[in-house]
Amino acid sequence: MVSETRTEVKAIARYVRMSPYKVRRVLDQIRGRSYREALIILEFMPYRSCDPVLKVLRSAAANAEHNAGLDRGELVVTQAYADQGPVLKRFQPRAQGRAYQIRKPTCHITVAVGADPAAQ
Repeated sequence: MVSETRTEVKAIARYVRMSPYKVRRVLDQIRGRSYREALIILEFMPYRSCDPVLKVLRSAAANAEHNAGLDRGELVVTQAYADQGPVLKRFQPRAQGRAYQIRKPTCHITVAVGADPAAQ
């Protein structure tokens, strides 16, 4: 049996000021798709979380091209996930001397790309 080593290159954006739930909604749409198809989807989706995801995807493709020598046309999004980062806690004054906690979530976006096995 021939074992095929599949190179996978990733890029990570850390401490993005956005909820991981909102980012995962976008990442679910591009996981498993080709690089070009994922770019088109991210360009036209109406969500604010598309911008940082697009930036990470382009960075992962650049890493694959520069560090691993892969062709951008043959890349596929192999992994895409958003982990929760630290939560910034702020307080807003409310009536009768009370304080209302405001939670500002952050997330770490990871996108991994690899060569398409069908293209080889």
